[in-house]
Amino acid sequence: MCLIMTIRPTTHDAILEAGYRLLSSNSGASMADIAEAAGVGRATLHRHFATREDLMSALAKRALKELSQAIETATKDAPSYTEGLRLALEAVIPLADRQAFLTLEAADHDIDIARAYEQERKETAAAFDAAKFEGSFAKDIPAEWMVAMYDAVIDAAWTLVRAEDATPKQAAKFAWRMLTAGLSGDADDR
Repeated sequence: MCLIMTIRPTTHDAILEAGYRLLSSNSGASMADIAEAAGVGRATLHRHFATREDLMSALAKRALKELSQAIETATKDAPSYTEGLRLALEAVIPLADRQAFLTLEAADHDIDIARAYEQERKETAAAFDAAKFEGSFAKDIPAEWMVAMYDAVIDAAWTLVRAEDATPKQAAKFAWRMLTAGLSGDADDR
C-alpha cells in the first residue's frame, strides 16, 4: 500500500507563490486576484501583507534569497571567475518567473532590498574584474559596463524563456555567447 501525502504550503507561502505566478504574467494583478489565486480571502491576505507594497517587498526579498542561493550553489566549485560567471548565469535563467518580477516592479522603497541589490552588483563587478585578469574579457571595458551587459543578457534570456521561445539551457547558452562575444575585446576598435 502506497500512501501519497500532499503537503499544503503555509498560507504565507501560498500567497507568495500566487503573487509570483500572477505578477510574472500580469504586473497589474490586484490584491484580490492574488488572494483568489492563493485560495484565501482578502482579509487573510491583508493579515499577512497589509499593503501591496508589503507583498511586493516580501516577493522581492524571497526572489533575491533564491537568486543568491542558486548562484552560491552553482559556483561553489567553479575553477575560475569566468566559469563562475557562466555557471551563475546558467543558474539564474530557470528562475525567470521569480526574478523577472524584480524588474517588473522594483521595490525601491525597501532599503534592505536596495542594499542587497547593490551588494550583488558589487560582487558581480568584482568577479568581472577578476575574469579580466584571467584573459576572458577586455581589460579596457569597465566592470560596471560588464555588469550592465550581464543583467541585459539575463533579462533577454528570461524574456525568451517566459515566451517559450527557448529552454532555460538554450537561453543561457545564447546569453553567454552574446556576452562573451561582446566583451572579449576581439573586435577591432574603429
